[in-house]
Amino acid sequence: MQANSPPLALEGAVTIYVVQELKAQLLAGVRDNAELRLDLSQVTELDSAGLQLLYLAKREAIRQGHALRIVAHSDAVREVFDLCNLNAWFGDPTLIPAREPNRQAL
Repeated sequence: MQANSPPLALEGAVTIYVVQELKAQLLAGVRDNAELRLDLSQVTELDSAGLQLLYLAKREAIRQGHALRIVAHSDAVREVFDLCNLNAWFGDPTLIPAREPNRQAL
């Protein structure tokens, strides 16, 4: 089991078209690391299949007595987590800007 390994970075669209390819990699990361850190900062799209994959990985980490921590979130990931009210379940801090760029304060 590895300790202090670099974060596993997912990039691009994490959708139904790629989750089968990512599943083995993600579950192996959970199995092989007492704490798997995920960098999702470069995820451009997250659909329900991608969300299910992240949920599965988190559930497997808990089942195995391991931890899965999301260390960086893209806007696409934050949007889906907010929509599905899953920020607390994943238990990871998300950085939410105080004001969206190009928007004026009320």
